[in-house]
Amino acid sequence: MYSNVRIVMMNTSHPGNIGAVARAMKNMGLAELCLVSPKSFPDIVAERRAAGAKDILAATKVVDTFDEAVEGCVSVIGASARGRKIPWPVMNPRDCAEKVREFALSAEQVIGKENQNKVAIVFGQEDRGLSNEELQRCNYHVHIPTNPEYGSLNVAMALQVVVYELRMDYLLYSGLGDGKQTSSTLSPEDEGWDEVIATSEEVEGLMGHLEQVMIKTEFYDPDNPRQLIPRLRRLFQRSRMDKIEVNIMRGFLNTVLKAIKDKR
Repeated sequence: MYSNVRIVMMNTSHPGNIGAVARAMKNMGLAELCLVSPKSFPDIVAERRAAGAKDILAATKVVDTFDEAVEGCVSVIGASARGRKIPWPVMNPRDCAEKVREFALSAEQVIGKENQNKVAIVFGQEDRGLSNEELQRCNYHVHIPTNPEYGSLNVAMALQVVVYELRMDYLLYSGLGDGKQTSSTLSPEDEGWDEVIATSEEVEGLMGHLEQVMIKTEFYDPDNPRQLIPRLRRLFQRSRMDKIEVNIMRGFLNTVLKAIKDKR
C-alpha cells in the first residue's frame, strides 16, 4: 500500500495494543510503525497479539520524543476523540484517507518505490489520547464519528477504522488495481457470481410451475386469485435468481407433484 505512511503510537501503556496495531496495519497493507516511549517493548504480549504480523514489530522504530517520531514528515495527522478550545482542521477517516493520498501519492509514483513525502498518523496513549500540545503539532485531526452516547474506542480499534479507509481509498484511486476488492457481489449481475442470471422466460416457467403446484395442493384458488401471483412474481423478480436457483426450485416442485400423484 502506501510506503510513505508512518503510524505513530505515543506512550503506549499496554503492549497488547502494539501487537493489535501491527496486525491491523498488515491487514491493510501498511508497514511502518514508530513507538514513542512505550511502557514495554519488545514484549511477548505484543508478539502474541500481532499473530502473523511479527515482521511489523521487528521493523518497529522506538524513539523518545514526538519530534523524532514525525521527523521527515510533510504532514502530521493526529487522532482526536474530543473537541478543543481552539478549532483545528478536523476530518473523518474517509476524508483523512483522501488527504493522505494527496500528500502521499503523485502521478509519477509507483507503489513500492521509496517516497520521501512521509505522512505520519499519530495515536495517543490509551487512557488520555493525544495531549493538547501534541495535537497542536499536527496539521490535521482525524475524528471517528462514534455514537455520542458511547464514544470509547480502544486505540487498536480506532487505528483499524482509519487504516481501513486508507485501504479502500488506495484500491479505488491508486490506478494500480482495478478496484475489484471494493466491489460487492450481491446478485448474478455482479462480477464474481458463480452462475449467470436466469432469463425472464426461465422465471416465468418457474412461476407457471409454482402456480400448478399451488393449485394441486389447494393453496391457491384461481377463481379467487387476489394478489397472490403478482406478489410472488414480484418476489422472484426482485431476488434476481440465477439459472441454478431456478432449476433447484423447479426440481423441488417436481418432487411435490410426484408426491401428490403417488399419494393418490
